Amino acid sequence: MKSYDHKKIEKKWQKKWEEGGLYHAGEDSRKPKQYVLGMFPYPSGDGLHVGHVLGYTATDIYSRYKRMGGFDVLQPMGWDAFGLPAENYAIKTGTHPRETTDTAINNFRKQIKSLGLSYDWTREIGTHTPEYYKWTQWFFLLLYKNNLAYKARAHVNWCDSCKTVLANEQVENGLCERCKNQVIQKDLEQWFFKITDFTEDLINGLDTVNWPQSTIINQRNWIGKSEGSEIGFKIKDTKHTIQVFTTRADTLFGATYLVLAPEHEEITHFKEQITNWEEVEKYIEDVKKKTELERMAEGKDLPTGKAGKTGVPLKGIKAINPANSEEVPIFIADYVLAHYGTGAIMAVPAHDERDFEFAKKFNITVKEVIQGGDLSKGAYMGSGTLINSGTFNGVGSVDAKKAITEFVGGKMKTTYKLRDWLISRQRYWGAPIPVVYDPQGTPHGIPEEHLPWQLPTDVEFKPTGVSPLSQSKELKDRTEKIFGKGWTPEVDTLDTFVCSSWYYFRFADPHNSNAFASKEALKRFLPVDMYVGGAEHTVLHLLYARFFTKVLHKLGYISFTEPFATLRHQGMILATDGRKMSKSFGNVVNPDDVVETFGADSVRMYEMFMGSLEDAKPWKTDNIIGIRRFLEKVWRLQLKVQEEASKTEDSTVEATLHKTIKKVSDDIETFGFNTAISQMMICVNTFEKQGTIDRENFKILLKLLAPFAPHITEELWEMLEHTGSIHLEEWPTYDKKKIRDETFVIAVQINGKVRDTFEISADLDEEQVKVRATSLESVRKWTEGKEIKKFIYVKNKLVSIVV
Repeated sequence: MKSYDHKKIEKKWQKKWEEGGLYHAGEDSRKPKQYVLGMFPYPSGDGLHVGHVLGYTATDIYSRYKRMGGFDVLQPMGWDAFGLPAENYAIKTGTHPRETTDTAINNFRKQIKSLGLSYDWTREIGTHTPEYYKWTQWFFLLLYKNNLAYKARAHVNWCDSCKTVLANEQVENGLCERCKNQVIQKDLEQWFFKITDFTEDLINGLDTVNWPQSTIINQRNWIGKSEGSEIGFKIKDTKHTIQVFTTRADTLFGATYLVLAPEHEEITHFKEQITNWEEVEKYIEDVKKKTELERMAEGKDLPTGKAGKTGVPLKGIKAINPANSEEVPIFIADYVLAHYGTGAIMAVPAHDERDFEFAKKFNITVKEVIQGGDLSKGAYMGSGTLINSGTFNGVGSVDAKKAITEFVGGKMKTTYKLRDWLISRQRYWGAPIPVVYDPQGTPHGIPEEHLPWQLPTDVEFKPTGVSPLSQSKELKDRTEKIFGKGWTPEVDTLDTFVCSSWYYFRFADPHNSNAFASKEALKRFLPVDMYVGGAEHTVLHLLYARFFTKVLHKLGYISFTEPFATLRHQGMILATDGRKMSKSFGNVVNPDDVVETFGADSVRMYEMFMGSLEDAKPWKTDNIIGIRRFLEKVWRLQLKVQEEASKTEDSTVEATLHKTIKKVSDDIETFGFNTAISQMMICVNTFEKQGTIDRENFKILLKLLAPFAPHITEELWEMLEHTGSIHLEEWPTYDKKKIRDETFVIAVQINGKVRDTFEISADLDEEQVKVRATSLESVRKWTEGKEIKKFIYVKNKLVSIVV
């Protein structure tokens, strides 16, 4: 027997697979399709680290399993190559971003191929290539022609370090999500996409997808739908009325002051009456330095943080509570946003925590109007029976909302937090916005025959705060040559998230020069069946990709409304020291080194064996040795293989093997890769104890292991004198009769995350399973004191609890 030489074996099979086109999709349209996709990477100059490998390995195992299950699998790879990461690396090295990006892509591709990932490389794309961004620009023009793209002056987020504007979704707690520097507000004219036209579609679509519950909740919260009432408060001794939006009209009798956003247009109308105007004006100027997201966060942080309690009274004017005609003071405060609701709120300190803290600071009346609380302990924010509410005393909160709204002449209304998507960037490395301006300054979309509207190369790419494209003589000359004297080009580039909002369509038909993808290709492969990527994209890429899909559906290009049917998140692989891997910490583990020492199959299996896919876990290079020894054990089993089962073969082998078929199949479907590997280890240990191993049983074991360790299994398959690839073999099926102990391991998910497992016998009904699941200590920890909203039992597989 030759030794297990992973270097020789892995290079051999990677070359054969690529030369033979083993993983090309669309080769047999008679098979059902399965589109499996990992979020494509930013090709940074630092290359891959072992954290990147986690998600790619998960999708590859699933793809190989589905391919053996009889599916025509599309698993492509490409590069999210425009944007700040690539540009910043180019600036740091003083090299043009096109050069650094292509160098990084070549390195990434080499690293990825060394892992034996079964991508269809004939479909490779890069968002920075003119062949790709031609269609990114086409999408912009499609939205522009359908009144879904517009230019407007607005308060925008500006990062002075990155020298560009940012979308709301790219700001975290007042900091740039890329460089972590403070973001300020600027008043600029910028391009926007009208994502707000699709708010209800974006909300309703979340009911149709198989996504982690936490991601669904985060998207709903970001969209921020609120159903409530719009009620008018007259300003004393004037003809003006301030409209407020509230979700708690039942507490109107307890409203003891109003709060306006500092930008509220009504404020200047009362400039003469407001006796502390200088103080008000200074506060308004100070607020301009804060980002919108920072202001939203401050409001939420009350009462633990002081920021949300800032505000200034508008001395000299009063409002009239329409429910009881009482005069109430008016304030401006930064936690109220001008574009959310009406930009004004009624404050009910007895029944809102933030209002309660604010009222304490400014010595404002606190009036209880809902029974059930204790004002000595703080605001009571629940429902109940009304008190101190005139003729509505004794009415329940739910009924009172509409009744009080009608009583004061208000109206029911729905509002959203979601704002239109700001897509202009004052950077070089991005797709040019395909717009030109006539001599009068009116914008015009560039005709399709001039696409791609190429990114000029005669400019300095370092950011200055002014769009680099404005310095391009070639771009200016090109514009005048095509459109006429006095015409000027748009000099902003598109946010890189525009590129990634549609890339999954392009993989279906990547070489089409006449359309972003043909109708036939879209019908064949879309939507994506299984999508895997980091949870950090919850309100960035995922929201934007859903928006693009909604647009295409509305305009008749596609028949489906959601791009990703099933979504799974991988967790983070931490450094050995427990911190995030970072070049600045010096704790990054390069997969090249580990593959060289232990082999790609060992790295793949170790990453899957570390724990649940979605959890964060520290890297321990020493622990790969155990996986490597397991593969060596599988390699040595070939010595025991015989054509027929030996009479001395233990009777437990067949039962263990069929149990393993079932367990591995079920676990791959649910992305429980670590427990699938555990079961294969049990099976291999059972085989090892035998004097001889039946050839057919060994072949089944190799097929089960093949998605996880594709190189060693392919080599052993060939050594069994097979000429075809093991990866095109049929997936094994188990025989229930041969599984002796009818027991099943049930995974328990809480809000989409696996928190525990337990074993049951096959005869337990759903109620018995529920009792077992909810009695687990780990489950009680996550559900104690909370209402279980949903209990879903997938027989003999999974319990899903939503709280």
